[in-house]
Amino acid sequence: MTTGHQPPLRVLAVDDVPAALQDLCGLLREAPEVGEVVPAGDAVAALKRLRSEEFDAVFLDIAMPGLDGLEFAGLLTKLARPPVIVFVTAYDEHAVAAFGIGAVDYLLKPVRAERLADALTRVGRMVTLDPAEAVPSVPTGPTVSATPAAPQEAPDALAALPVESAGRTRYVRRQDVRFVEAHGDYVRLHAHSGVHLVRMPISRLEEYWAKAGFVRAHRGFLVALSAVRELRSDSVGGLLAHTDLGDVPVSRRHARQLRERLLRAAQRGELRAEGAGGAKGAKGSAP
Repeated sequence: MTTGHQPPLRVLAVDDVPAALQDLCGLLREAPEVGEVVPAGDAVAALKRLRSEEFDAVFLDIAMPGLDGLEFAGLLTKLARPPVIVFVTAYDEHAVAAFGIGAVDYLLKPVRAERLADALTRVGRMVTLDPAEAVPSVPTGPTVSATPAAPQEAPDALAALPVESAGRTRYVRRQDVRFVEAHGDYVRLHAHSGVHLVRMPISRLEEYWAKAGFVRAHRGFLVALSAVRELRSDSVGGLLAHTDLGDVPVSRRHARQLRERLLRAAQRGELRAEGAGGAKGAKGSAP
């Protein structure tokens, strides 16, 4: 229950499954300790909210595409005033890692009302706890000041993407990716380290990587502006964006925007030296 002097909690709920997110938000809104619940469909959308807003706690799933809950929580701990973290997941094998990050509770789906109440009690204690009173030897999680703070710059969530292969997880840096190819609900990242498959629609990755210089060249392709060495005509009159890892098809729909973006990038000195020719919109260059 909410104490007389503790204000209602402001909570961010994160889950990539709409039905699960709706259920979690419903449970949180019914809790007397909670004053406001803000939903987010994935970790990066949640980070965007944290860029301009402050929350007392984040209740989040672990198994999410692109950036999972554990990686997201690791980013939260780097914020100046991180929210208290509670995991809500269908899997129990990540509990040790979750508490190691600093989560105050680990709820298994389907969430029972009494377990949620216990978690909110722990959140309330952390919100009102003076940081100087925290005991380092006990994994209690981050604390939040009740005083509103200036907007924080959220960490760059997808500067690297986790790639699962043969039971191992490796990270592909965005700066090493030359172009991205759609593959159903997945994307193929073309980098010097190889071609890597990631579970994320290309439209979502385009949204996240647009500010980093990735542009839609075709319905099924994104290309890094800095990787384009030149624009070429193919044997049937189509347009190709040439990179050191291969050619990317450019549709008529996206050709003008790509040329304009390349020109602006060249004027700002953002292209590699060998790629400057592409900003001029070269036509008919021999492959």
